[in-house]
Amino acid sequence: MARRARPKPKKRGRKTAKRASFTLATLMVVAVAGLAGWNWLERHPQHNPWAPLDLRVPIGLATSLKLVALRDDIPACRAVLDRSEIAYSALPATGEGPCARSDRTKLSAFPLSPSIPVTTCPVAAALELWRTQSVEPAAQDIFDREVVRFEHMGVYNCRRMRGGSSRAWSQHSTGNAIDISAIVLSDGTRISLIDDWEGDAEKARFLRTIRDDACDVFAVVLSPDYNAAHVDHFHFDQGGTFVGNCR
Repeated sequence: MARRARPKPKKRGRKTAKRASFTLATLMVVAVAGLAGWNWLERHPQHNPWAPLDLRVPIGLATSLKLVALRDDIPACRAVLDRSEIAYSALPATGEGPCARSDRTKLSAFPLSPSIPVTTCPVAAALELWRTQSVEPAAQDIFDREVVRFEHMGVYNCRRMRGGSSRAWSQHSTGNAIDISAIVLSDGTRISLIDDWEGDAEKARFLRTIRDDACDVFAVVLSPDYNAAHVDHFHFDQGGTFVGNCR
């Protein structure tokens, strides 16, 4: 009786070997890319959502997310000021109802006039970031001058929006907003919104540049482009749920 020929063992084809090699190579590329990406994020903390916010670091992709997170976490916000070596005073809470001010933070050295107002900590942090990362560089670039003073029209005002009796309460009612009207340079040049928004070309360019940059750090930015009520000032507040409501 003839023996049946045993089937020859199947050889692993080139496709299987190639597939395994491709998979291994892909995993290696992903690992290298992930490591390179993490190293890049470590070198650029402004783009790293896990890096603690430092106001001395340039504004980046993750900055707005970190600023929004400070809105409901005042201890974390003041930790940012400490980390960034920003001098400030934390003042006692005051007021009641819709005008209660549980967060009263005063920057110690910010060049505001007529006096340094008491804002919320998120507004203070955004102001410092805007000053150092936008206003001062723009003044150097356009005028080759330093900024010596910011003029403001107030912070706290226990009122509803646009003075109505049934409208939503203004962010000014808790000191969570500030109105900036002019900036003064080291040579005495004064750049005001009422005079220069549509005036001198360089001054207008400066004002539009710092308005656009403010949109990267404040939740709400209102300028003369918004309406006649803001013809003479920038309104900045941190009352929104995201950064960049810019008008």
